[in-house]
Amino acid sequence: MQMPSGVHALVRRTHEERVMRALQENGAMSRGEIARVVGLSRTTLSEITGNLLQRGAIVVVDTDASRREGSGRPAERLALDPASAQFMGVDFGHRRVHVVVADASHEIMVSGSVRYEDTATWKTRTELALELVDRLSSEAGVHYGALQGIGIGVPGPYPAPEGAAWPRATAGTTVLRPAPEGVDVAFAERFDAPVIVDNNTRLAALAEAISGADSVADLVYVRLSDGVGGGLVVGGQLVTGSSGLAGELGHVTVEPAGRPCRCGKRGCLETVASVPGILAACWEFGLRLENLDDLAAAVRRAHPVADRVLREAAGALGRVVGAATMMLNPAKVVIGGEITRLAPVLVEQVAATLAAEIFPTASAGPVVAAARLSDDDGAIGALAAVFHSSPLLARYPETAEVKGRSDAPDSATEGAAHVRP
Repeated sequence: MQMPSGVHALVRRTHEERVMRALQENGAMSRGEIARVVGLSRTTLSEITGNLLQRGAIVVVDTDASRREGSGRPAERLALDPASAQFMGVDFGHRRVHVVVADASHEIMVSGSVRYEDTATWKTRTELALELVDRLSSEAGVHYGALQGIGIGVPGPYPAPEGAAWPRATAGTTVLRPAPEGVDVAFAERFDAPVIVDNNTRLAALAEAISGADSVADLVYVRLSDGVGGGLVVGGQLVTGSSGLAGELGHVTVEPAGRPCRCGKRGCLETVASVPGILAACWEFGLRLENLDDLAAAVRRAHPVADRVLREAAGALGRVVGAATMMLNPAKVVIGGEITRLAPVLVEQVAATLAAEIFPTASAGPVVAAARLSDDDGAIGALAAVFHSSPLLARYPETAEVKGRSDAPDSATEGAAHVRP
């Protein structure tokens, strides 16, 4: 029985939205990759992508020849029209701000950073960030007339206000969450584009979950740095919790009578597994290390004190992550922070501890891996959040409807939270 035309159009539009969403979140993909992500047959996908190509909603950007193994015919890679939109990621660290601007196909157009004192006010940090954006535009000849969204990462913990909704954008919303001292408002007013703000560690968690060929829908992320931060991705969505503090694994108590923590408690994971906590423990055992470079040297010469402290810190981290794993059943656990690259034993010991902590009859535990993004890639995490949370590009016009019409909606921007004239 033939499907009624109205129902057929609705089904096709739904398929188109899924394809566009996949390209929005993942950048350029081959038809085979799109089919796996959206769950459509090759035949149906060929029809959908053919229509989108004909209308100019997507374009062929290149082939997978450089990445392809074997002698098969290179596959075309499709993407949203790179010229149709721009997206900005901004990462405010304790001592520097990093800015990245990408096009709709996820290609980086410009990037740069500028430093400031860790005592700098948010007003100063914001002014320096906006000056950096202007300088990047001038040096590279890139203008921001197609800017569709801005993601901003700030140091955590960064609680959400009561009733905040993130990461879903809402049509007509310019600023989704207030940032420290109005940084979000400053960017929104300067660029007239929607802004989302969150803890940069949580944004890194989202980036680790959704980027790369082995993306996962459920992930636990922990970053070991001056403190211990974390993020949870469940069902492909970043979890913030009722007050925005979900994923703060660094303040789970692991030693009730342990060292005082800056949060006011004692014996938090942060006092044991942060970089300062690890260095302090080495001092207590007679190994006087001043910084990460000293720790890396001790690791290279297999110093027994350094190995012991690192394994004990990783054991405590593994037990905390094990509890989170039992509750969330993630497919992957990611450990971030520069220290994980200097001391691989941390990830190894977390994996071993986790294997002993999870449910004995579990067929397989989560993959445990070091983070792919470095601590300086927070702006990429902010970009990932924008790509992931942007509204669906809806109401694609029929080819016959737009020919010769100057008032037809732009298929690359219609339905976004802000539509430019």
